[in-house]
Amino acid sequence: MQSANAKKFRSELKGYMDAAVAEPVRINRRDGQSFIIMSAEVYDGFRNEIQSLQRRLLGMNEIIDGKATPIARGEDRTARFKKK
Repeated sequence: MQSANAKKFRSELKGYMDAAVAEPVRINRRDGQSFIIMSAEVYDGFRNEIQSLQRRLLGMNEIIDGKATPIARGEDRTARFKKK
C-alpha cells in the first residue's frame, strides 16, 4: 500500500488516483488522521463481503437462540416458499 501526506497527495493527485486502481493508497494528515483511497470495484467487493458476513452472523444467532427451523434430510428446502 502506498502512503503519502496530504500535501504530496494534492500535488500528485492524478498519479495517486491511477495507483489506487491497482492498490489502496493511504493519505496521512498532520493531525494523525488517515484516509484510504481505493477503486470503486474494491470498495464494492468489501461492502458485499461485509453484508454476506453480517447475514451469516444473523443466521448463526438465530440458530443459537433456537429460532431456526430444522430441516430433515431429503426434505424440500423450498417448500416453505411455495404458495399453497
